[in-house]
Amino acid sequence: MSKQSKLAEFLSEMPEFVFDYIEVAYRGESVNTQIGYSIDIKVFFNFLRRTKFKELENNSDFTVEHMEKVTIRDLNAFTLYLKEYETECVSPSGHAYKRVRHNDAAGINRKLSGVRGLFLYLYKNDYISQNVTDKLDFKKQHQKMKRPLSTSDTINLINVLYEGEKYFKGRDLTEYLNKKQRDIALFIAYLGTGCRVSELINLDINDVDFETSSFIVTRKGGDEQEIFMPVQVENELFKYMLEREKIEDAKDKNALFLSRLGTRLSAQGVEKTLKKYCCAAGITDPDKCKPHALRRTFACNMIADGVDIKMVAELMGHKNIEVTHKYYTQYAVRKRLEVMRNFEIIGEDRL
Repeated sequence: MSKQSKLAEFLSEMPEFVFDYIEVAYRGESVNTQIGYSIDIKVFFNFLRRTKFKELENNSDFTVEHMEKVTIRDLNAFTLYLKEYETECVSPSGHAYKRVRHNDAAGINRKLSGVRGLFLYLYKNDYISQNVTDKLDFKKQHQKMKRPLSTSDTINLINVLYEGEKYFKGRDLTEYLNKKQRDIALFIAYLGTGCRVSELINLDINDVDFETSSFIVTRKGGDEQEIFMPVQVENELFKYMLEREKIEDAKDKNALFLSRLGTRLSAQGVEKTLKKYCCAAGITDPDKCKPHALRRTFACNMIADGVDIKMVAELMGHKNIEVTHKYYTQYAVRKRLEVMRNFEIIGEDRL
């Protein structure tokens, strides 16, 4: 089942106002994002049917009048419910079973965000008289420290990309050789431009222009932006494009980065491939083995090189500069290390 079909299936089980909300509020967002918020709203409706509107048999039976009756007590109870709850699932063989779901603060907040967005949409469009979610407190999240790749990590990773013959054997070596230039182009572009994984895998061949040394990506929210390529990125993409032009049996004729099946490369495929390269490079930190670590590394390197944070925000496609400040915090770790390592408890000037 395609993602679009999966989204359509979720929305077919929802009342019309939810369909309108997803279509309007998340127009331009990825299908995965739309599916995610549709699932969150489904969880909310399931909860309401069990606790408040027991007379409703299906989620499609909800009306805006029901939404008007939701109180802050209902929302607080839903917040508690999200910590641990059961969902009904169907196995590939068709057997029904129940699965216990757990959410941390981030997971709870994401689901509450989808619900709050729905109420805001209904309120702004005069379907309900008040937005009760204005009274809702989100869970406090503790910021987890996620490190960028160190200089040695980056060197080791690039070395594996270019000289994988020294690291892989057997089937892994064959697989590496078959996709070597694709992976070099992909991950060097990642390290050299800081694009999101979704932006890179959604590139089409015609998006790349070697005359202007740039390519066009679609940012979050649907806006397009021209990304200028560093020389190394341009060179590796050019080499890959020569290989890509020779692939005549590709199932996706437009996609730039292809999987071994000839379809557009997926985000899951990128993450799986990166983990294999990181393992060979001796990078063991799980956070560093995810594609976003390369984007984080790009931002930290830009800031370390003295690039103005507003420019970094623009290069990263951040609409809110506060998001970029998180990467400045990562860079500040290096500066704190430098300051502390050079600090003397009894310095000469204090004697």
